[in-house]
Amino acid sequence: MARIAAGKSSRKFDPNVFLATIGEGRKIITVPKNQSIFTQGDRADAVFYVQKGKVRLTVVSKAGKEATIGILGEGDFFGEGTLAGQLLRMGSAAALTDCELLRVEKKAMLGALHREHAFSDLFVAYLLARNIRYEEDLVDQLFNSSEKRLARILLLLAHFGKEGIPETVVPKISQETLAEMIGTTRSRVSFFMNRFRKLGFIHYNGGLKVHSSLLNVVLHD
Repeated sequence: MARIAAGKSSRKFDPNVFLATIGEGRKIITVPKNQSIFTQGDRADAVFYVQKGKVRLTVVSKAGKEATIGILGEGDFFGEGTLAGQLLRMGSAAALTDCELLRVEKKAMLGALHREHAFSDLFVAYLLARNIRYEEDLVDQLFNSSEKRLARILLLLAHFGKEGIPETVVPKISQETLAEMIGTTRSRVSFFMNRFRKLGFIHYNGGLKVHSSLLNVVLHD
């Protein structure tokens, strides 16, 4: 998912340091792998910031079908809908790996945004980048093949194209989850993963490792 990208005017601003200064209304929580953080329909009363680990966001339709809408990592916010007046959670969040999260109550978060302009600028930039990512996801879903969509998801999970060094070993995600994320079947995901492995785009060695050569799948028409 999109991360905070600070501009020249705010490069010295560290959101981790600032968030640590918020008094009442904030607390650090640890969530073990596969445990729920909040569930669709829960009261929306706080924003979360990922300090360590990976978080999976999902939504369930009225018919009971679950879809994965995002995988978040260090430096990502989630649950920000509460700041726009959302009363109930529109989706669920669960720990994909062991997580360390900062939970900031709505009132405390709004106060922080009003007090610290550098933090407010970073947060707005993050939300805009997240919105761009959702638009890209929609275009990807509408116009690209399932093979390209899978390649793109794997590259995003490895943070190719983000600032810093890519995390070539991606978190352990089941093929069922990958199938949900790209809108295809598990068998198709298995077929493409085997193809990527044979072509040397990925390999398994204590985890799934993604190579930059996988970009060839996304860029090839």
